[in-house]
Amino acid sequence: MKKPLIFITNDDGVWAKGLQSIVEVARRIGRVVVIAPETPQSGKAHSITMFSPLYLNEIKKEGDLAVYSCSGTPVDCVKMAFDHLLADDLPDLTISGINHGSNSAISVLYSGTMGAAIEASFYGSPSIGLSLLDHDLDADFTAAAEFSEQIIRKVLASDIALPLCLNVNIPNLKRDEIRGIRVCRQNRGYWKETFVCRQDPRGKNYYWLTGDFYNVEPDSTDTDEWALAHGYISVVPIQVDLTDHRQIGELAQLF
Repeated sequence: MKKPLIFITNDDGVWAKGLQSIVEVARRIGRVVVIAPETPQSGKAHSITMFSPLYLNEIKKEGDLAVYSCSGTPVDCVKMAFDHLLADDLPDLTISGINHGSNSAISVLYSGTMGAAIEASFYGSPSIGLSLLDHDLDADFTAAAEFSEQIIRKVLASDIALPLCLNVNIPNLKRDEIRGIRVCRQNRGYWKETFVCRQDPRGKNYYWLTGDFYNVEPDSTDTDEWALAHGYISVVPIQVDLTDHRQIGELAQLF
């Protein structure tokens, strides 16, 4: 039987340790094609490149693995795969990650990792965004890779209706400290930003963005934030419809 085709991308760049980790997992399961940004693209969300050319560079081809870098964003990488490189061979699964750092709660809207996963789902490819709650460039992905393989195999073997896009976040714990996997909903909350002002050698101000996440429902036990805080891997099914259906009736009366 023909091996499944797995497409992989990320937002940390083609040389990121998290990407290398999930490529090793995917090669045990199927044929693998990687197109990842040539430079880190965190926070790019669903952005695309429109006013400059894109460059696609082959990095490696060996057996059932092909790796390319792309000069654009994570979503550019997906479009390059589905509309160009793999246009005649739709992937059986798309993986974005493993990201260095969380993409839970409202961070899903800012995430280049999840932007790529969501884009792939538009093409009818089931997709999984994977993130480990550790920003360290040399993070330990051992446990994350093991659980990611379980999730990947279950999705490939399932008959879940499409489109399917999963936002998977993995706590930064050792294998025996992770309590299991919980399917949950996105936590409601927001980021409050702070801009740290400094001066360059010529006396001109420049700014570094930082901030804190505010959880507006800390007592809810069915959210991704609760699951992660209690040692579980969170799995949130993502949809793209941003319509506030609660407002439609009242607005129809107003207008």
